[in-house]
Amino acid sequence: MSMVRVTDSDFRVCQIGFDTLLEIQLEAEQRGWATRWTSVDALRSQVKEGSVVLQSLMREEREGVVRAYRCLLLFSTMDDGDAGGVATIDLDPARYESLDRLDRDPIVRKALARMFSLAVGGISMVSKK
Repeated sequence: MSMVRVTDSDFRVCQIGFDTLLEIQLEAEQRGWATRWTSVDALRSQVKEGSVVLQSLMREEREGVVRAYRCLLLFSTMDDGDAGGVATIDLDPARYESLDRLDRDPIVRKALARMFSLAVGGISMVSKK
């Protein structure tokens, strides 16, 4: 797998609905992809219904053709009140291309990529000194 950089033409940040996430999960299950939840029920137990923000992370290529995109998901969790979670899931390239983008402006793209970077690294409330 190769990393998808912010400057790559296939870099995307998208906002998807919960139903779309369920469809992506089912597609990943049907394809036998390992980067997904174990089941729709497992996903439902961790992800609160509502919108989810998705960012491309990696692409899997075979013989010069993209087989799948591994994406980061930022979502509200079921059991932590207002807390969020970050997870990965693999998407079919056709599904990936069909998603509505939030990152068409280069400045917005960089800002959203930075937010995901911080989320993956861990975010904590900080008391000011």
